[in-house]
Amino acid sequence: MFSDTQLAKVKGDEDVLAIYNEVRESNTFISFAKRFMFNSDAHVARNALWALTKATDKELEQLQPMLNEFIELAMQTKESAIRRLSLNIVERLKLTEDDLRTDFLDFCLEHMADIEEFPGIQSLCMKIAYRMCRFYPELMDEFMRTIDSIELSYYKPALRCVVNRIKKGKL
Repeated sequence: MFSDTQLAKVKGDEDVLAIYNEVRESNTFISFAKRFMFNSDAHVARNALWALTKATDKELEQLQPMLNEFIELAMQTKESAIRRLSLNIVERLKLTEDDLRTDFLDFCLEHMADIEEFPGIQSLCMKIAYRMCRFYPELMDEFMRTIDSIELSYYKPALRCVVNRIKKGKL
């Protein structure tokens, strides 16, 4: 299995795919995630999360019991790459009505509208907030008012695309 040193040496997509393939072949998604996602070396944690994002949706289902750990990581990290990658995994996991966390919803609403935030994080936060609000009509009304009030000209095309898809009901 992997060591911190091996994950620290990752140089690009080819290395990440090799890690993902080894995790897939050994079917150790949960133990791999638990071992590396909170690593004190941000480079190691980032590379581990990057490898996990290569998994198919079916493979990622194995990480469903860790949903709250990925949410915590996204909310607590200071590293934007780790935030984006952990949000990517959260966005691909199933969110049910019972998974609604108001602290996480507030986090997503704040980061989706923050023009200083990276577009990938904004877009992921908007998609996740939308999915959480769908369970509650009053929250959905507030969410839609929020995205209607966003001055899209200040944002990158990625966020404008997500807003348009939400408004058209295609997300």
